[in-house]
Amino acid sequence: MTATTMDTAVRTAEEPWGARPKRVTAGRVGLYAFLIISAIFFLIPVYVMVITSLKAMPEVLSSNILSLPQHPTVQPWIDAWLHACTGGDCSGLHPGFFNSVKITVPAVIVSIGISSLTGYALSFWNYRGAGFFFGLLVFGAFVPYQVVIYPIILGLRTVHLFSTLGGIIVVHTIFGMPVLVLLFRNFYAGLPIELFKASRVDGSNFWQTFFYIMLPMSVPITVVALILQVTGIWNDFLFGVIFAGRPNWPMTVQLQNIVHTTQGVPSYDINMAATIEAAAVPLIIYFVSGRWFVRGIAAGAVKG
Repeated sequence: MTATTMDTAVRTAEEPWGARPKRVTAGRVGLYAFLIISAIFFLIPVYVMVITSLKAMPEVLSSNILSLPQHPTVQPWIDAWLHACTGGDCSGLHPGFFNSVKITVPAVIVSIGISSLTGYALSFWNYRGAGFFFGLLVFGAFVPYQVVIYPIILGLRTVHLFSTLGGIIVVHTIFGMPVLVLLFRNFYAGLPIELFKASRVDGSNFWQTFFYIMLPMSVPITVVALILQVTGIWNDFLFGVIFAGRPNWPMTVQLQNIVHTTQGVPSYDINMAATIEAAAVPLIIYFVSGRWFVRGIAAGAVKG
């Protein structure tokens, strides 16, 4: 290795993102200006929601929409969680929160587990019809939900799962699998085939190779699948209101009822607080595990 090559390697190791620019250019200023303006544009609604949720209703009606609260209060948050009315029920958002947890947790675990196993099988085990099955799954990712709602209703009714907790979990699991299988399959396809061959030489069977070799290497793509599924299932309204049944309505359905069930002046402070509470779980999960998101998306991207 020459001295020039060694110097280049050392600089790359010290500066993995490249050298910092030595001068400010008009293009860089324009890029940062565009990014700042875009960030402000998308953060203004969040800012309005937060400050409105910290105001009492008289202050909301009398102050500017962008003004900071003069007398901050968390009472709207308490009322949204415990006392807000969804039709004739005034028990707040917390019943919908626990329903969303009961729907999301098993649906995420089952869909990710089945999709990772299916992606592994499609990547390393060339059984007959694997290509057709994979194409069918990919096609399922592009089928509009509205087209299949009525057939699913008939199917769930036949097996006595319509308007039940198990029925909504099955629906979310099925609709999450096409995209997740695509991600896991492409992630495993990018791994060195020598790992699989070495495990087979050592005598590992299908399950041992999956659990001891492939699964420990799947953390980045599993985090991506977790974020996608939690966000999609937690924020879902259409499937929840159709398939869950009234006792199992998720938080989004409860939120819609709170916002649209009012008498007199709408309680904007409670509505804003309820909206933030409903969106809190996906936001927390994304911020906690977001650093893995781009890495996992790149690893599971579509390959030729």
